[in-house]
Amino acid sequence: MTLTPTIANRTVEYQRKRRRRTSNETLFALTFGVSVALPVALYLASGAPMAWANAADVVTGLGILAGLVATQVVVMMLLLAARIPWVDSMIGVDRAISLHNQLGKPALYGLLAHGLLITVGYSMTEGIDPIAEAMSLFGISDMVWAYISMGLFLAVVGTSIVAVKRKLPREWWMGVHFLSYAAVASSIPHQFSMGSALGTGTLSRWYWISLYLITASALLVFRFALPLIRSLQSSLKVSDVSVSSWRTLPSGDKVPDSWSITMTGNGVNKLEAQAGQFFRWRFMNSKLWWQQHPFSLSAAPNSRSLRITVRNLGSGSAAMGSLNPGTRVFFAGPYGLFTEAARTQPQLVLAGAGAGIGPIRSLIENADFAPGECTVLIRSSDEDSLILREEIREWCWHRGAVLYELVGHRDRNPDHALTPELAERNARSSWLPAEHARAGYTLESYAPDLSRSDVYVCGPSAWTDAVIADAKAAGLPSESLHTERFSW
Repeated sequence: MTLTPTIANRTVEYQRKRRRRTSNETLFALTFGVSVALPVALYLASGAPMAWANAADVVTGLGILAGLVATQVVVMMLLLAARIPWVDSMIGVDRAISLHNQLGKPALYGLLAHGLLITVGYSMTEGIDPIAEAMSLFGISDMVWAYISMGLFLAVVGTSIVAVKRKLPREWWMGVHFLSYAAVASSIPHQFSMGSALGTGTLSRWYWISLYLITASALLVFRFALPLIRSLQSSLKVSDVSVSSWRTLPSGDKVPDSWSITMTGNGVNKLEAQAGQFFRWRFMNSKLWWQQHPFSLSAAPNSRSLRITVRNLGSGSAAMGSLNPGTRVFFAGPYGLFTEAARTQPQLVLAGAGAGIGPIRSLIENADFAPGECTVLIRSSDEDSLILREEIREWCWHRGAVLYELVGHRDRNPDHALTPELAERNARSSWLPAEHARAGYTLESYAPDLSRSDVYVCGPSAWTDAVIADAKAAGLPSESLHTERFSW
């Protein structure tokens, strides 16, 4: 098939974007790897291992190394969660937070190994048992802070275990999670007063002082100061609240299932927000001022307004449905790479479920595609809860996108096929309504040009994972798959 010059030019542009994204990810991975290895290199370069004269010295030295690596990982976790624009542009906030979460347990294990090895090493040097050594360390004020730090880390990691996290209110969990700042701060005194690894005048000492100052500055600037300044400058206020979908109760009555909230203000264009990105919103009324919620834009931003669509999933989101026009809005953002900037292919597949339909709607409005080049799939268990349904129909018709409304419950009892082929088909169809799954449909059934497509998926985590797994089974590379998850 001969490509038209326009398509050929776009293909070249997408290939350029793909190379740039790959380079960005490589640079980030290299930076991360060097950052973790640097404390070890500095310790080895100091010549300290050359002074290891016996088993006690070896155990103590290994404890120091474990502490240096674990502390570096903790600092990297803080930087990943600091919402630094450079990190967002490299890998996106979604992947940064995912990496942050994955590093929690290794960091804790490293800190526990540090404490255990140091205690055993000291006890071997002094000829006493480790328990007696641990009790003696309690007599040193800086070590008391170190034990407090360990307790705080245990609390943070413990509440981050999925089974525990799901049972906690989001605001309560966030409050506990902020203890990680106190955990790092309380660990600092013993690092500089105990032992010689960070002794006065050493390069390692200046490295850690600089790293802590940089980390504290990043957190203050990007998590607190910059969002506050932008919120004050924009003077964003709620201008309209409208019902976007309805839910039918068992009684037959209908109640709002989602609301679209439009906010207007001065200088919105200066935020340089893009369709598909999300903000963290704080609505300043008596019910919501103390809560911050992440919601994606559900319409392409313009110079005066931003819009989000919120599902009625609890008391917090239900309260947003009763927001009054004129309510002041504070925010942090925009964040994320769920945008045109991540495109690598000329064709486009947009898949959304539940609240994830919102960012899909915004991408339909201004994504780069010609008629017939975009396939849109919106998923819901019933007709009424397809949020923004009429808007999506209009935009798909206006832009020439192919729309599939996938309505119905999943197959709760699928056939457990005996053949590998049927087993794979069942797995790939798990995100579809039961009727479609039983017919053997997969993502390729709706998007025949899937191999030349970018796939954007937004919705509940389990559903998103199933769609991505289907796309990967069809042979799509990871760089052509883009997700935004509604989880914390």
